[in-house]
Amino acid sequence: MLQPKRVKHRKQHRLRSQSKGIATRGAAVSFGEMGIKTVEAGEVSARQIEAARRTITRAVKRGGKVWIRIFPDKVLTAKGAEVPMGSGKGSPDKWVSQVKPGRVLFEMAGADEDLMRKALKLATHKLPVKCKIVTPEI
Repeated sequence: MLQPKRVKHRKQHRLRSQSKGIATRGAAVSFGEMGIKTVEAGEVSARQIEAARRTITRAVKRGGKVWIRIFPDKVLTAKGAEVPMGSGKGSPDKWVSQVKPGRVLFEMAGADEDLMRKALKLATHKLPVKCKIVTPEI
C-alpha cells in the first residue's frame, strides 16, 4: 500500500477546511486516454486506492497502463475500542489523500475503450467519493 517513506511530524491536525473549493491542480487527464474524476470532496485511504487499482488491472486482464494521480500523504489517528476520554491523541492508524471535486484519481491507456470504461466504472464502486469517467479535453 502507498504511504510516505518518512514524515516530519508523526501526527497531523485534521483540517477539514482544506477540502473546500474545487481542484485546480490535477484536474485534467494528462497521461492516459480516460480517467476517473471526483464529483465531491472527501478522503481516499491507501487501502481504497489499492482496491481500485487492483480492480482496474484485473478487469483489463493486466493489459494497458494505469496511472495513480493521488498519493496518501496525510495520517489519520485512532484510539482503541473502549479507551476512556483524555490521555492524548490516538496512534497513527491509516494514510489518506484529501481530494477536492474535479480531481483526477486514476488514468488509463492502451486498452479497448469499452473495456477501459467498464474497468473504471468498477473502480468507482471501491472509492468513498462520487466519481465520473472523463476523457481528455481537446
